[in-house]
Amino acid sequence: MTTESGLDIYKKLYGLDHLRALAIIVVFFYHYFIVTHGQPKWLPDVASFGWAGVDLFFVLSGFLISSQIFSQIKQEQPISFKIFFIKRFFRIVPAFLVTVGLYLCFPFFREREALPPLWKVLTFTQNIGLDVKDFGTFSHAWSLCVEEHFYLFFPLVLIFLQRFKLFAKSYWLLLVLFLFGFGIRLYCYNYLYLPKFEDDDSWMYWYKYIYYPTYSRLDGLLVGVSLACIYVFLPKFYTKVSQYANQFILLSLCILTGAYFLCEDQKTFSASIFGFPLVALGFGLIVLGAISPKSFLYKWNSKTTTFIANLSFAIYLTHKGIIRLTHKLLDQFKLESHLMLIICMITCILAAYLLHLIIEKPFMNLRSIIIKRKLKPTANIAAADIRTVN
Repeated sequence: MTTESGLDIYKKLYGLDHLRALAIIVVFFYHYFIVTHGQPKWLPDVASFGWAGVDLFFVLSGFLISSQIFSQIKQEQPISFKIFFIKRFFRIVPAFLVTVGLYLCFPFFREREALPPLWKVLTFTQNIGLDVKDFGTFSHAWSLCVEEHFYLFFPLVLIFLQRFKLFAKSYWLLLVLFLFGFGIRLYCYNYLYLPKFEDDDSWMYWYKYIYYPTYSRLDGLLVGVSLACIYVFLPKFYTKVSQYANQFILLSLCILTGAYFLCEDQKTFSASIFGFPLVALGFGLIVLGAISPKSFLYKWNSKTTTFIANLSFAIYLTHKGIIRLTHKLLDQFKLESHLMLIICMITCILAAYLLHLIIEKPFMNLRSIIIKRKLKPTANIAAADIRTVN
């Protein structure tokens, strides 16, 4: 399928593989910095902004998921929530449950002392009210919770808009949700975080009320959805702006540099209210550049970044546990910090590849079989395989 401008919506976009690989690498460095000791001296400066890698994943997820569904809407096809749910279930849940099983059955795999309540983990609600101090194990799954909430409500909202012929006005909803993010963070900062500011554990309340909840972290997803709207529904406009793809990438780097300095202390008022949307905007521009045929990211086909991108979800799920386990096994040898970091990178990739071969790949094949059986022969549903993390 192509848009009016001839853009192939389901063409393999290698530029996005580069960004997915970048996102998981910076997240890895960030968590390595948090859960280990004896790190290379350069790591804190490099890794301190690594939390933003999750926001890049949000932008990618918003764009990739939305562009598939929007293409169906453009063709006036009904959105099948059942098919959408099946795709997301088999992509995410099997690998997720295996990882949860590792955390439950093998305490030495845990990077912290205690897991959140199991019911919150299994219902993807652990990011709401998460006490990262006392239940910090597997805390990185908070972002997967955000994405699961998006996967649940986004198609339902679109089905509603499609059924009642309101889709043409849906940009107002994007604007309202974007402004809602500012408002809810402002409220949480002034009325939930500041009253705890003098507490010794005030940092924990910042994460609990501002960083983790879905309602305050919608910016990246909304930017991704907005990009998908332009990509699918405004092909002529997209074709014009895509001529400046490399300039957009340069601009994104400038914005992200500004966000780096703004968020040097994440818990300030400015960083808490404006940091997330600024980061989302920066990553949105780099995604816009990556999907544009004129950009160097679009033209660069790298087997290495594609390999890492394909493993990104498995790496995300397991890397903190594998880092911790690798250190426990090798600390006695007093290895040099750079060598330990490289070994941890290798063990994380190997563990992710094993999870991919044993769990992800078979369930993805099963997913394809189930979807083929459920689809009518005439159905024209996106064949692209969206691989996101969260």
